[in-house]
Amino acid sequence: MPKLHPVVAEVTARIVERSRATRADYLRRMDAAGTSGVGRAKLSCANWAHAFAGAPVKDKLNAMSGTQPNVGVVTAYNDMLSAHQPFERFPQIIRDAVREVNATAQVAGGVPAMCDGVTQGRPGMDLSLFSRDVIAMSTAVALTHDAFDAAVCLGVCDKIVPGLFMGSLAFGHLPVVFAPAGPMPSGIPNFEKARVRAEYAQGKVDRATLLESEIGSYHSPGTCTFYGTANSNQMMMELGGLHLPSTAFVHPETGLRDALTAAAAKRAVELARTGQGRMADVITEKSIVNMIVALLATGGSTNHAIHLVAMARAAGVLIDWTDMDQPSSVTPLLARVYPNGSADVNAFQAAGGVAFVARELARAGNIHSDVVTIMGEGIHHYFQEPMLIDGALVWKDGVAESLDTDILRPASDPFDREGGLRLLQGDLGRAVIK
Repeated sequence: MPKLHPVVAEVTARIVERSRATRADYLRRMDAAGTSGVGRAKLSCANWAHAFAGAPVKDKLNAMSGTQPNVGVVTAYNDMLSAHQPFERFPQIIRDAVREVNATAQVAGGVPAMCDGVTQGRPGMDLSLFSRDVIAMSTAVALTHDAFDAAVCLGVCDKIVPGLFMGSLAFGHLPVVFAPAGPMPSGIPNFEKARVRAEYAQGKVDRATLLESEIGSYHSPGTCTFYGTANSNQMMMELGGLHLPSTAFVHPETGLRDALTAAAAKRAVELARTGQGRMADVITEKSIVNMIVALLATGGSTNHAIHLVAMARAAGVLIDWTDMDQPSSVTPLLARVYPNGSADVNAFQAAGGVAFVARELARAGNIHSDVVTIMGEGIHHYFQEPMLIDGALVWKDGVAESLDTDILRPASDPFDREGGLRLLQGDLGRAVIK
């Protein structure tokens, strides 16, 4: 891979130096919290009996051996959020998958998940940002039982992924895999939705017409298809090394999605058995910088100017807005996805998706290639994409060239020579602009 861009290297070095004491303290705590391999023996007999009293007999007998991993599932399922409705099926998929490799899985706990699309303009919106920290605490409560050798987190939307991320880092001595649900199929075009909204505001169409348009846009299980905070979360989890590669934008309730969910569970078991892929080793100063650059290169959500600071701090890494603004000056803007363009995330995926973005950023020296991920060492794992062949999950290299240059472009010919977020400073204060 090409040499790291000097600006990215400078920013990373600054973060490392600023975080030296807090990062060392975090790693000391994680080292003290656990040891490599399966840790069932740390439970007393009474602890163990309580933990598995409700488990199926086969799982209970397996767990009694004290040598097989137990995976804790932290789920943000509810059936009001379209993005989280598919998670209803995931725990059983995960249980079945880990049984195939002689392990067990339990739902460790659930976390709240609210939809800004429902609460915007309503009193409930006052709780939206605060819910992130409740989710982080709820994640920690779920894993505090200390009965798990790995975790799988199920979440997609705005505050939910940052909260799951922060809470899981309190158990960074464990491998943690994030399993997404995927986007809903494309509905009416975004420009058409915007047109009807404008006409309703002007009194040209009635409420029934507006409702029909909105239902045509938000119409089925899966994540909303615009590139807001929810889908920006997915981009960051991939470039941060916590997803299986190119899993963010695969539709729910498909054979491929179910195969990926099962593979994520089995990967968590494998990591537990080998003592590799601790979340504390995956989320480092370098991986945080990669997440920042991924956000910049795709024109992601400004909400992450708030979330990323807190997410990094949970790993003992101290960042500020300057660390987002400075790399933006040298990060090519590779994607145009609504609201930064007319295409949605399904079109982005079809044009090359995350695998294309990861490869282009690595080749241009804009991200760190020498990182630890749940797939092993190196960001090159994320140049791949999954597919089903005769029912089997296989991985192939992602496309070498964009399949639609109106949506995705190479680093050599970007939409803009600067990233999608910049820091605005003046007499009135500071702000992050998109």
